[in-house]
Amino acid sequence: MKSHAQAVVIGGGVVGCSILYHLTKFGWTDVVLLERSELTSGSTWHAAGGMHTINSDPNVSRLQKYTVDLYREIEEYSGQDIGLHMTEGVMLAATQDRFEWLKSVRAKGRYMGLEAEIISPREAHELMPLLDPDQFVGALYDEVEGHLDPYGATQAYAKSAKQNGAEIELHTMVKDLVQNPDGAWRVITDKGEIVAQHVVNAAGLWAREVGRMTGLELPVLAMEHMYLITEDMPEVIEFNETAGKEMLHVVDFDGEIYLRQERKGMLMGTYEKDCRPWSPKVTPWDFGHELLAPDLDRIAPSLEVGFRHFPAFNNAGIKQIINGPFTFAPDGNPLVGPIGGVRGLWSACGVMAGFSQGGGVGLALANWMIHGDPGFDVFSMDVSRYGDYATLAYTNAKVQENYARRFSIRFPNEELPAGRPLRTTPIYDRLEAAGARFGAAFGLEVPLWFAQAGEVDTFSWRRSTDFDCVGAEARAVRESVGLSETSSFAKYRVTGSGASDWLDRMLACRIPAPGRMTLAPMLKHDGKVIGDFTLANLGENEFFIAGSGVAQDYHMRWFEQHLPDGGSVWIAPYGLELAGLSIAGPDARKVLEQVTDEDVSPEAFKFMDIRQLDIGMAPAIVGRVSFTGDLGYEIWMKAEYQRYVFDLLMEAGGAFGIRLFGSRALNALRLEMNFGTWAREYRPVYGALECGLSRFVALSKEADFIGKWAAAAEKENGGKLRLRSFVVDARDADVIGDEPIWLDGKVAGWVTSGGYAHASQKSVAMGYVPKEVADVSEGWEIELLGERLPARLQSVPLFDANAQRMRR
Repeated sequence: MKSHAQAVVIGGGVVGCSILYHLTKFGWTDVVLLERSELTSGSTWHAAGGMHTINSDPNVSRLQKYTVDLYREIEEYSGQDIGLHMTEGVMLAATQDRFEWLKSVRAKGRYMGLEAEIISPREAHELMPLLDPDQFVGALYDEVEGHLDPYGATQAYAKSAKQNGAEIELHTMVKDLVQNPDGAWRVITDKGEIVAQHVVNAAGLWAREVGRMTGLELPVLAMEHMYLITEDMPEVIEFNETAGKEMLHVVDFDGEIYLRQERKGMLMGTYEKDCRPWSPKVTPWDFGHELLAPDLDRIAPSLEVGFRHFPAFNNAGIKQIINGPFTFAPDGNPLVGPIGGVRGLWSACGVMAGFSQGGGVGLALANWMIHGDPGFDVFSMDVSRYGDYATLAYTNAKVQENYARRFSIRFPNEELPAGRPLRTTPIYDRLEAAGARFGAAFGLEVPLWFAQAGEVDTFSWRRSTDFDCVGAEARAVRESVGLSETSSFAKYRVTGSGASDWLDRMLACRIPAPGRMTLAPMLKHDGKVIGDFTLANLGENEFFIAGSGVAQDYHMRWFEQHLPDGGSVWIAPYGLELAGLSIAGPDARKVLEQVTDEDVSPEAFKFMDIRQLDIGMAPAIVGRVSFTGDLGYEIWMKAEYQRYVFDLLMEAGGAFGIRLFGSRALNALRLEMNFGTWAREYRPVYGALECGLSRFVALSKEADFIGKWAAAAEKENGGKLRLRSFVVDARDADVIGDEPIWLDGKVAGWVTSGGYAHASQKSVAMGYVPKEVADVSEGWEIELLGERLPARLQSVPLFDANAQRMRR
């Protein structure tokens, strides 16, 4: 075993071997994989080996498509048979709600070039005669589905990597990870040490334990997962002989089962409600090629539905029951990327769908390690999407919820209860008493809307219980004044003698003068938008930054990677030490005047001013800005003052009819202004010109900010896309994101977000289209729940097109 390496990959499952292969493919050959036993010894060897390209997240779908397309390449390159069976597949809907979800999945695939087709139950029966068409209302056919031999595929990655120069050490157990002062890692094994610049935790079932070697508690848990294999079935044999091909893959969401052919019988797996975590606290190191005891009684409800939906199974004998552990993150997506605050440490774990996603994970992580960027929008898989609130107990609760609901419908207005409430603000009880219905953002309870007496949540793809209440909240802001909580924003404090110069390099905007704020795009080196913030200059080398709360750790990782040596700049998130409230609407100034002795007149407190004010007796930072597009103020105070300030504002606003409003009303209000938002309109795959932020990119400023020359090139060549807003002729449902945008009968773009703009009484969609057609006024349609609806380009905001209200 070598003593030094550029990178060490820990774990010999399909994910670890894929990463090793991709590192070598892109030029890193001084790499080593360490496996405590044999390759595939964790979850890989007993996986069902299914693969598909369709995913509810289009960005994950792209990586899954890459994975499936890669298999022929590595099979040929390595000479290793991977047992590839491309069988095609159907996803089934037994209810109308599920069928509408399948239509949305089909729509997402349109603009990504994924081939899928909505078909009838009878058509599904013709393709897969084991199913009873009377049990279903519709189906989605996908030609890119299949299965493979897990052992063969893993070996193909490994052999390809070794051909490229990598080394693989089997029966080598990692005992500890210690970082040297120079940042290099001592990988301590039972056979000696390797010093490496990079360490990748792809340890699968043992990823938690490897993380703990570095003081990290990764939010990952193994769940027992069962599937059964039948004896030979005459129906399968007959189909093979008459059709000349294998049975299709099947996902029966309402039955919580999936099916594929296995030799001359069938494999049936379940995601049962009565799920079981495996080894929830510590994974035993001596576990390997063992299986867990089968428990048919626990999956009996799923099997009963499966036997009803697929009657031939009633006459089939069971040859084998497989019960093995697979790891999951709280939301079911992988945990991939660099660990914030720790140099050279990488995560690649929680990849439950390893044979659909393993190639894409390897590609993204290798790009990230070598080039500093994954090359894709992988935020939904980024390990930074969880903060320190994701403790062992939280993770265990959320993973079990996710597993039990894996084949359940998640409606766009549905919030899941496990692990909540956990993080709350000082006014949580005040908001709850006022009827707040909460969601969770980065673990924090956030008011979505405020229910009136007796109203309960009803989940639907269409406009639901909250519609009228959200409308009333939005209209209150436009007509008088509303109050919302903003504590869920990420807040950062930047100080030090070098703070201004550092921010001038990190952010594309001009640094505002003391007492002023500005919108501040942050770009990657390729000119794509990695963050959008409000930057405030508080004077005396102190700055305040506000941004997306769910991206706090994501952005802190970027900030820390670019901090200068020498201690001239210090940055830290406030977290919940700093709470926030916002008042907005034409009467907002009148309310503020009631609670402060300072002059807040338009002349004394201008738009985008920020200052220290006493709100009653409480010290606060107040900025004249509002995401509603109306006259408004953001008020930041230490958490211990929030209840006092909240009560004071509500009392002062009583005379003006002040009303609480939640994030759904805020969404309705910002849509009227064509305001984009992080993780939807602003993502690290769009340039500043493309997403409409170029006016805040100061190309003429002296500072050579990150992405400056790429942004200048984008301005010169015009980029490829443009963000546009549309008014949709919707009836009882509104877009939520990822719907296709059509122009003259062809898919031309995709929706990033939208909803109903209540105060303007319009259904709005925002999305990207090619620049060449971005200003075409006629011929647009947006596909919603399987129907193409007329849409009109909305080039100016629906509300206050000249933006006078927020400036007055």
